[in-house]
Amino acid sequence: MEEIQDLQQNIIDIFGNKTRVKVRGLLFRNTSDVLLIKHLTIGKNKFFYSPPGGGIDFGESAEESLIREFYEETGLIVRINKFLFTHEYLHPPFHEVELFFEIEETGGKLKLGKDPEMESDSQIIEEVKFWNLGDIQKKDASLFHNIFRLAKTNTELLNLKGYILQKDNS
Repeated sequence: MEEIQDLQQNIIDIFGNKTRVKVRGLLFRNTSDVLLIKHLTIGKNKFFYSPPGGGIDFGESAEESLIREFYEETGLIVRINKFLFTHEYLHPPFHEVELFFEIEETGGKLKLGKDPEMESDSQIIEEVKFWNLGDIQKKDASLFHNIFRLAKTNTELLNLKGYILQKDNS
């Protein structure tokens, strides 16, 4: 129990109480399977599924960042197809502005990667796998990124546009 509390505090210390600009990539296999990362996190579920991606480093373009993050987290080499939409996540202690892109796999081998911002004994990436969009809809919505509440198919996901706000109203 103490290890979990230490990890949760470490997550807040590294990622919380600041605004982070992030990139995320939607990678589909077949037409109904999307690649997701299972991250350990704080909150009632202690884990969360989201598309691969992460923070943009200073001096790095969004596209460069997404290509780097995808390789670090999944072992895959990708190419950016197009920018899709912006999602803002505002749930203190977290505040993230996420830029979503449609991407395509060009090489590499799918594997469980690492988050370089976390120590090797405190990794928060637990799983990397393709999820069927229909199966996501049958699960507890709070386990998945908000975009899967807004769009149920790959066509709907790829047609999300503009700015989307997800805010804690408590």
